[in-house]
Amino acid sequence: MIALAHYTDCKLRYQKRIESNVKYRSRAVFKLKEIQEKDQLIKPGMNVVDLGSAPGGWSQYARQVMGENNKLVALDIMPMEAQDNVHFIQGDFRDDAVLARLREALAGDPVHLVMSDLVPTMFGSKHLDYYAAHDLCELALDAAKTLLVPGGSFLVKTFQGEEFDSFHKDMGQHFEKVLIRKPKASKLRAYEAYILAKGFKSPRPAPI
Repeated sequence: MIALAHYTDCKLRYQKRIESNVKYRSRAVFKLKEIQEKDQLIKPGMNVVDLGSAPGGWSQYARQVMGENNKLVALDIMPMEAQDNVHFIQGDFRDDAVLARLREALAGDPVHLVMSDLVPTMFGSKHLDYYAAHDLCELALDAAKTLLVPGGSFLVKTFQGEEFDSFHKDMGQHFEKVLIRKPKASKLRAYEAYILAKGFKSPRPAPI
C-alpha cells in the first residue's frame, strides 16, 4: 500500500510538472481544470465533443488528459488554430449541415462527454444577453441528448437567473446526477456557473 501511494503521488507530481510547462490558449481552461480535479469527468478512452471551442483551451486540456487516442471533435462558429489530434469544425452546431459533419467525424463512435463553454454575441442589455445565453444552454443540452451514449456526461456553462432552476431541474430528467460547480476562476463573474450532469439516461422506447 505504501509503494502504491508513493507511485500515485509521484504520478500526480509528474502530471502537475507537465501542466506547469504548458501554455494554454485561454484562461477558461483553468475552470475546466478545477472541475476535472474535483469530478474526474475526462478520462482516457473517452470520445469528447467540445461545443464553442475557440480559441481551443478546453480541447487542449481535454486532449492532454485523454491522451492521444480516441476522438475529440471541437466546434465553433469562430475560427480556431489547428491542434494535434483535435478535429475542428467551423460552423454553427445548430445547422443540420454542421451536425452532419460532426457525425461524419465521429464515424459512428460513441460520445462519452459533451462539454459546452458557449457564449452568445452580447447585445449590451443584461436581460437580452441572459436569455441569449440561456437559449444556447438549451440548444447544447438538446445536442448532448442526441449525441451521448447512455451513461455519458454533459458539462455546460450557465448563467444564474430566472431560468436557472428550471434548467437545472430539466437536466435531472435526463441524467442520473446533476451537480452545480462554481470554479474559483469564475468568481469575477458572480452569475456564471457550470452544471455537470452524469449518467445520461437512455430515452425510453415509445409505448406500443
